[in-house]
Amino acid sequence: MSGLLEFFNEYFNFRRIAREKREYRQKQAQVNALPEDYRYVYHKIQHYMWGHAGGSGMDMMPILSDLIELFETGAAEGKPVLDVTGEDVAGFCDELLRNARTWTGGRREALNNDIMRKFGKGKGE
Repeated sequence: MSGLLEFFNEYFNFRRIAREKREYRQKQAQVNALPEDYRYVYHKIQHYMWGHAGGSGMDMMPILSDLIELFETGAAEGKPVLDVTGEDVAGFCDELLRNARTWTGGRREALNNDIMRKFGKGKGE
């Protein structure tokens, strides 16, 4: 029963959804104020990261907010966007994703937990 309650709280909490949409639109306005090269890279990173998002995807918002701040700082300092991200932009994204709840991360954790429960590893060893 608690799983069903969690589902409804996660996906049908209309006040939270409205607040999150408002925050998202505010963040997108900040992105739109960035120089074109920063906007382009941000949108590519955002698309890449949404493909890895778990749950409602809102776990990505703090990471994307931090990315916007990083890009605003880089742009204000006149740095080219690749000086901020490095040339391995996918690697840059993967580092950002380490702090997010992702589909793959959740699956990895569930797999390891199931196996450890079955075979009792890690319990006082």
